[in-house]
Amino acid sequence: MSDPIFEAALAAEALGVIAGVAPAYLDGLDARPVRDHSTAPLLDALAGPLPEKGHGSISALEELARVGTVAATHSSGPRFFHFVTGGSTPAAQGADWLTSLLDQAGGLETASQLATRTETVVLDWLKDLFALPESFGGVLTPSATFANLTGLACARMWWASEHGVDVVADGLAGLPRMPVFSSGYVHASSRKAMQLLGLGRDRVVTLSGDDRGSLDLAALEDALRKSGPAVIIANAGEVNAGDFDPIEAMAELAERHGSWLHVDGAFGLFAALSPRTSGLLAGVERADSVASDGHKWLNVPYESGFAFVKNPEMLKLAFGSWGAAAAYLTMGDPDRLDYNRLGPESSRRARAFPIWATLRAYGREGHRAMVERHLDLARRLGDGVEASPELELMAPVRLNIVCFRATPAGVADLDDFNRRLGRAILEDGRVYLGTSIYRGAVVLRPAIVNWRTTGADIDLILDVIAELTARLLAE
Repeated sequence: MSDPIFEAALAAEALGVIAGVAPAYLDGLDARPVRDHSTAPLLDALAGPLPEKGHGSISALEELARVGTVAATHSSGPRFFHFVTGGSTPAAQGADWLTSLLDQAGGLETASQLATRTETVVLDWLKDLFALPESFGGVLTPSATFANLTGLACARMWWASEHGVDVVADGLAGLPRMPVFSSGYVHASSRKAMQLLGLGRDRVVTLSGDDRGSLDLAALEDALRKSGPAVIIANAGEVNAGDFDPIEAMAELAERHGSWLHVDGAFGLFAALSPRTSGLLAGVERADSVASDGHKWLNVPYESGFAFVKNPEMLKLAFGSWGAAAAYLTMGDPDRLDYNRLGPESSRRARAFPIWATLRAYGREGHRAMVERHLDLARRLGDGVEASPELELMAPVRLNIVCFRATPAGVADLDDFNRRLGRAILEDGRVYLGTSIYRGAVVLRPAIVNWRTTGADIDLILDVIAELTARLLAE
């Protein structure tokens, strides 16, 4: 096979290869194991030397689909509870296919008015969904990590300006260390953002009041009194137990001491959708920046995140000046919609399309219903854990994460047993959830975010754990 130009007539047929395998794959998600380790040898079919003469698009796609639909980790299905990973609603999945079909350059209005206008619409819709002020600026990002990077880049810009320095033009040289405070709930993505911004991954000072990592407010106030201008990271949804920092109280301290408040709401921001949990986010509208994720609880495909900033000008200051060295990218119109100037990316796919489609398809009511169904399912799992003599609930069920461990009688080293149980669950593959460390103990912490998940999937977690616990005890 030679130059792809000679396959132009096959472009629709190539898409049809994937469309042809989709029905059987999607229809089978509810029944197939999340991961079947026996299929790993199939991956060898993807290896080998680079072909000198290509096999053609139809053959290549048929082979990739043959291997992929069997050997993939089926995280788009209803029983993937590892990490915090949603699936793709039908509307979002269809729109993501359209995104590849149209292949828009999503950052510049001169490149794609469709992409930039759609991004503006979905940012407005998301602010409405999360009860954030309309006046906030925003930008779509590939993930919550990039959203945290965006918010903290604006915080760094603000903080440097408090010291009379333009950090974008002149860098951090000569500046003191930027004080950053958080609770023990601070996530690795915030630390990674600090690392990338040259602020230091380990420069976050955690002020915890207990072994859960909850914030010591008095210690925070004392630190702010001594630090001068500082950045505070509030965490909406801790990954082991779904805990929240007291955002309202942190906002009060930030305003009193002239500091920047950043809220990492990767999945916890979706608590705003339900009256049952919206109180956990009290004060978020007072934050200077807010980060969240779309490929978690919104159930749109990877990669999807969003960053919101109280002062929209900060986005332009932190990211907008790169065009000064590339005259062909600037058109002299300050009102044009150039999202390249509002975030860290210069090459961006039109990731607004799946978000627009899922919000248009299901609306506020549908997404609220999904969130509340997941809250109910988490409570169902928590009740099942509490009813079992061989399981122990390690934290109250506050949101969509259930933190527990196995405590079978006669086991001296529960941490070792739960590590082995976690490995056995992943190897078994019928449900997919891993281990973590919470309050010094090895725990299981399934996160319920997939739109397909039902009560039967939750009950299967308990059945599989009981079966595998018995098997391990018999070894």
